[in-house]
Amino acid sequence: MMTVQNLDAPASRIEWVLAQIREGVLARDYAPGQPLVEAELARQYGVSKTPVREALKLLSGSGLVVFEPYKGATVRIPTRQLADDVIGVRSLLEPAAVHLSVTRSRYTFGAAAELLNEAAIVAGERARAKLSVLNRRFHAEMYRNCGNAVMIETLDGLRDRMALVSIAGWDEKNSWEKEWGEHRAILDAAADGDADLAATLVRDHIESFRARFDSLWPS
Repeated sequence: MMTVQNLDAPASRIEWVLAQIREGVLARDYAPGQPLVEAELARQYGVSKTPVREALKLLSGSGLVVFEPYKGATVRIPTRQLADDVIGVRSLLEPAAVHLSVTRSRYTFGAAAELLNEAAIVAGERARAKLSVLNRRFHAEMYRNCGNAVMIETLDGLRDRMALVSIAGWDEKNSWEKEWGEHRAILDAAADGDADLAATLVRDHIESFRARFDSLWPS
């Protein structure tokens, strides 16, 4: 973890701290259920408690952090209910959003292809956290041109929760190579303009993750 340097506006400090905490959760620096103490995080990142507090509020809204009375903030513990809820919503909305994205314009999905290439060379001790972020960005690129702001907002709002679920799955079994191959097939179908196939592959991809890790989640 680095210390903060030359971040001018308060919003910049909040965004930076938020990104550090998110990466820390995804890298397992902060384990599920672990308290996130404002004073400790402020010392760690070299900032005041204010941007830490605001970052934790935002992460609570995105589902990565839980606030409990008299206990403060903790990292959310992924459960079967969380996995089923998030995967269920994605399985309904994301294929439709990708279908729209493919059919409504000449968008070439070049940014999504770049993310696939970037993921192929990720390495090091924090690789899973980086791959989780790239995974979220790839899916967002595939549906971002759907033309439906409500769909985009809903799916974007699930990304931190899905990241928790994915990291828990990868703790059990490294399935990234298989998932990335599925990403490539989705991208190829979209680039060919085959909206029906792209949507089917997205749904299969989401549901296959549920099937692979169905026995993992505590009730």
